[in-house]
Order: sequence, then structure tokens, then C-alpha cells
Amino acid sequence: MNPATKAEGTSMVDALREQENARLARDREHPDSLFGGRGDRARLDRRRFMAGAVAAVGSAGGLAGIATAAVPAGSVEHEVPPDASRVQGYPLDDTSYGSRSQFETEVRTRFKTATAQSSWTLTPLEKSMGIVTPSGLHFERSHGGTATIDPDAHRLYVHGLVDRPTKFTMKDLRRFPSVSRILFLECSGNGLTEWSKPTMKTVQGTHGLTSTAEWTGVPLATVLREAGIRTNAKWLLAEGGDASAMTRSIPMDKALKDCILAYGQNGEAIRPEQGYPLRLLVPGFEGNMNIKWLRRIEVSDTPFMTREETSKYTDLMPNGKAVQFSFEMEAKSVITSPSGEMTVDGPGFHEITGLAWSGRGSVRRVDVSTDGGSTWKQAALQGPVLPICHTRFRLPWEWDGKPAVLQSRCIDDTGYLQPTLGQVIAKRGLNGPSGSIYHLNAIQSWQVASDGKVSNVHHY
Repeated sequence: MNPATKAEGTSMVDALREQENARLARDREHPDSLFGGRGDRARLDRRRFMAGAVAAVGSAGGLAGIATAAVPAGSVEHEVPPDASRVQGYPLDDTSYGSRSQFETEVRTRFKTATAQSSWTLTPLEKSMGIVTPSGLHFERSHGGTATIDPDAHRLYVHGLVDRPTKFTMKDLRRFPSVSRILFLECSGNGLTEWSKPTMKTVQGTHGLTSTAEWTGVPLATVLREAGIRTNAKWLLAEGGDASAMTRSIPMDKALKDCILAYGQNGEAIRPEQGYPLRLLVPGFEGNMNIKWLRRIEVSDTPFMTREETSKYTDLMPNGKAVQFSFEMEAKSVITSPSGEMTVDGPGFHEITGLAWSGRGSVRRVDVSTDGGSTWKQAALQGPVLPICHTRFRLPWEWDGKPAVLQSRCIDDTGYLQPTLGQVIAKRGLNGPSGSIYHLNAIQSWQVASDGKVSNVHHY
């Protein structure tokens, strides 16, 4: 390995660790933190009591909300009365967008790359509920910053091996019958730090580049047929309208099967960081192929061999060759609670819960082990269980207070069994600055110490 490349990888890992440690330190200041809150609860309660005293003598019209630096992102601070049933609450606004409770603190965190234009943020999976990720917490990956595009001026061009090259406005696209599907997205680099040794401490750090949302739009097949694809059309090029002009080749059979030109996310227009006003959804395929700010589709009889599918997003093998077009995200799962940096609160009954998913179809079964894979128990799947979608699993656990290693493994409806880390490494090797980069779907291990502290370990 090139020494410079290895040093670059080490520097990246060190930066990730430093950032995660800083986030954990901030989180622990909150007394109700999942990561062992050390904040001054008495001080917090004192502040709330004083605010309540003010509220008790305030106007009957309600309590005014004020935004402060101490308030979590996405929320507005309101004074807390000693007894909310004895005072009027704050009034409804004539027009508003809404905010979350000031007591909820989960946020995405960005990896501190050299530039914030080419970077990513991670979803806080440890506090996720159900399977749908709020739009404001959905992970982000951008290569040239978040594009700002006027939807009235945006155009989608479809050309190449078509009978009728066509320019579609957003209004044109919305005239077609729409579909909605709940789908997961996962960056192919999810877990890239975890190949060679356990690196990140929390599940947000190890697995936070995946999220699930409801996506709404027009089937790509509808638009392609409107343009009249020719019989020799086998591939298409999808191109984004951001500064990086992200491009990927998509097989035509996949394009016609289930791809979506999405303009909606979780019941509203997709967020700018998710590709507003239009993005391509390629269900089950690696995240980079779901082109954001989609502006052009070129139809061809061969793949386009772009930079993003030759020098990037290929899987280096032990013999030095690279596997290209490894599109699908294989079956995967992770325990989100208890997970890294949490503390199991003493021996007794606890619930193990997490998420499982597969780019090939539906989750058929999830097994959970509390002894490092020596024995397994089948977990319950919490509905709905949908194809190419996060699935919540649960298992009751009676902890005896002794050290334990928690693991989960997913089996999808094709019969594919999520592999151990040792099995993945045996096939893929450890090329690269910290091992491989893409498509790590190995079983994750969380070690529970006798004092209840949970940490990221390799156990295989």
C-alpha cells in the first residue's frame, strides 16, 4: 500500500473519532442522554422551574416561544410551567410550518471532510422509532454542495436511443399518474471505517448512512415510454444538475422495473439536500445511483463508464482487480439499542431492537445472538414488513449481568444470509487505507461489559 494513501486513511479515521467524541461530550450534557447523561439535572430543573414561575403570572393568551442557541435544532424553546394543566398553552400560529419538541435532541452529524461541499451526514439510528426516517434526519451525501434550483425553471431532458427526444418541465412530470413507495437508501460506503478494526463508537457512526422514507413521483418507465425507447436500448445515463454533475449508468431492465422520478418525500416536496426538485430513485441499488437534482437521461446500448463507476464505486479485490457495477445492497441488519456508548441499566429484563433491510427484497427473518454468535434466537418483526425497506425487529432479553456480545443477522426472501465480518474479509480482502470501502454488510458486534457499558467490537 502507498504510504501516503495509508496516512490519508489514518488521518480520516482520527478525524472521525475526534468528531464523534465531541458529539458524545455534547450529548452527555443532557441528563436524559442515551449515552449516560452527566448533565446537571438540578440546574436544568431549576431553569425550568424559574421559567414556570414566570409562566404562572404571564398572560392568559399563552406563552411566547423564543429560539436560543441552547435549543436543539428544529425546535423552539417555550417556558415550562410547574403544572401544564393549570395554565394555557402557547397559541396556534395563523401560519406555521411546525417544530419538534425542545426536549428532543437527535441531529444528523457531518463528517468533517476538507470541504463541506463534498461530504456526508449520518442519521441518528439509536433514537429512531419504527422504520420511517424524518426528512430532517435523513442522511445526506453531496459531491458539490446542495444545489439551489427553481422548480419552474428546471427541465429533465430525455434523449439518445429514443424516438422522441423530449424536454419535461416539473409540471409535465406531475401530470403523469404518481406512485408512492416506502424505500430505504444506503450509501455504499456505509461502515467504511469498520473493515480492519472497530473505529466508530456509536451506531450513528458505524451505520448512519442509511435511512427510509416514503417517496412519491412518476415511474421512470412511464417517462421512457413517452419518449419511445428503441429496441436496442440497454442502458441509460442519469445526470444530476449540481456542481458535480453526478452521473451513473443504469441498466434498462432496472429502469423499467421499479425506478421512480421522485419529487415527494414523506408527504411533502423532497428537501433540497435530497435533490429538490427531482431525484432518481433506484430501489435497492447503492445510494450514489439515486441521482439528485436530476436533469438529464441519455439512453444508450452500452454503459457509459463514467468516473463514478470506474475510478469510484468499484470493489477492489485481493488480486488487485476491481468488481464493477456491484449495484445491489445486500441483506444487512444492526442492533440500535442497546448499542455503542449506551449503558444497560443493570441485570434483568431488557429489549433488544434494531433495523434490518435488503436491496434484493423483503426481510424474511432476523436472528439475534447475545453470546457472540454461539447461539441464535429468532426476533419478532414489527410490521409493516415491506420490500426494499427498513424492518424493525425486537427481542426480549434477560441479562444476567455477565459480559455479553450482541449480534443480529438478516435473512431476506431470496434466502441470502448476512455474513460475518470474517466471511466478508475472506472474500474481499483488506485493500485500501482502512480496508475496503464499499458494500460492507457484515454482522455488527456490540460488547456489553459487566458494568453495562456497551462498546463496538470485532467478534467473528
